[in-house]
Amino acid sequence: MKTGIRIAVCLIFLFSHFLSAQYSWQNHFPSLPAFSLPIELVHADNGTNRLFVAQQRGIIYLFENDPAVSTRKVFLNIANRVSQSGNELGLLGLAFHPHYPDSPYFYVNYTRTTDSLRSYITRYSVSLSNPDSALYDSEVILFTVGQPYSNHNGGKLEFGHDGYLYIGLGDGGSGNDPGNRAQNRTTLLGKILRINVDSVDAGLNYSIPSTNPYYNNSSGYRKEIFAYGIRNPWKFSFDHVKGTLWLGDVGQDLREEIDTVINGGNYGWRLMEGTFCTPAVNPGCNDTSGLLRPVYDYPNLNGTADGSITGGYVYRGSAIPSLYGKYIYGDYVSGRTFVLTYEGVPSASAQLLTDEPNLISAFGVDTSNNIYYCSLGNGRIYKLIGPAADVADNEEKIPARFSLSQNYPNPFNPTTTIEYRLSQTAVVSIEVIDLLGRTIATLVRQERTPGQYSVQWNAKGFSSGLFFVRMTAGIFFETKKILLVQ
Repeated sequence: MKTGIRIAVCLIFLFSHFLSAQYSWQNHFPSLPAFSLPIELVHADNGTNRLFVAQQRGIIYLFENDPAVSTRKVFLNIANRVSQSGNELGLLGLAFHPHYPDSPYFYVNYTRTTDSLRSYITRYSVSLSNPDSALYDSEVILFTVGQPYSNHNGGKLEFGHDGYLYIGLGDGGSGNDPGNRAQNRTTLLGKILRINVDSVDAGLNYSIPSTNPYYNNSSGYRKEIFAYGIRNPWKFSFDHVKGTLWLGDVGQDLREEIDTVINGGNYGWRLMEGTFCTPAVNPGCNDTSGLLRPVYDYPNLNGTADGSITGGYVYRGSAIPSLYGKYIYGDYVSGRTFVLTYEGVPSASAQLLTDEPNLISAFGVDTSNNIYYCSLGNGRIYKLIGPAADVADNEEKIPARFSLSQNYPNPFNPTTTIEYRLSQTAVVSIEVIDLLGRTIATLVRQERTPGQYSVQWNAKGFSSGLFFVRMTAGIFFETKKILLVQ
């Protein structure tokens, strides 16, 4: 038994050591004063080399993107308008107009408590005579949303390739979404919203895009809704090449999830948390019709140190070719970062990238698509560093802690065997998924010790076709195709 433990520990060490030798996050601006609770890093995409960091308590700074920079300027200070208490209250989102500076505006999402707890989506103007300063008195309130609780406010803002502003709002807070707001399309909470800030509809300070899913509805659904069934969309981003919207949705007790968000999609909360049905409200998985499964999910403090996802970016820089086209994200609780390879639903796999004890509050990119993250704990900004040569061939040198084998026989009728291997104890889930991304059979869902295992699936009663077997074990995720021929 002790020998098995030593082998598993050695594999973990070799795995982590190999990756740490290849990739790391470096304090990129060591001479800058530390920021206080940084929650966003963006650039204005206006041909300059400036970066902007938003602090949770209401101050936005700007500085030159130079590792030797030692000074920063206050771009906007709205601390007197922003909530000064609560872990999930404050200035939560910042986005510049896509045609800045021709349209000299930027947009913020913040909460304040002076007139009851509300989220404010507002626009500010930048001084035409001083591009380093925003105009405090220029605020235009686009809309506000009442918050029943102080948590799950979401907060992210970003413009899509379509020029529209996307807004993330959480489910209103508490546990298990007691008002079922994420599934209620007559409210804005628990949604990704999409609005046009370049025109106005009657009675609004913005307009509704005609391609929004409920633009012409007569059911009372809010027309701003782009997608729903979201728990807490703390961070999302657009792939600069493909235009895909990637969301890290913070989980409750079971799973942290990553979604690729589509127009009109329902992402399941509160009926589902990741790929699991929510025990308190949907224990029998009786109501899952039409719910879209995540691209990837992982345990929330269930056998791992991870507990709160911070959504990141698809890497489109040129400095680290081995990561090009892969999704980089992290976990706020553990400080670990991961790389997700995704080639279409439901096939995805994730690998540990780095393991460093920083509280990752936000990722950001510069004009060259280099990727950074903000540490809420020490107020520093870290840049991802990796090999300049493609190291994709080195993947086979990384010791696999888990593996899912191809089923046999394949094609099969009606029974097939699936083997898998564990090098350490983990909570294992093995599911069969159809082409619509629906889980049609759960073959394993329990904690297993290190060893080689097999499980059978009897597909009697199912129609011929292509299916997927997905295995989740800790942070590991792998999918295999299987073919049923009746």
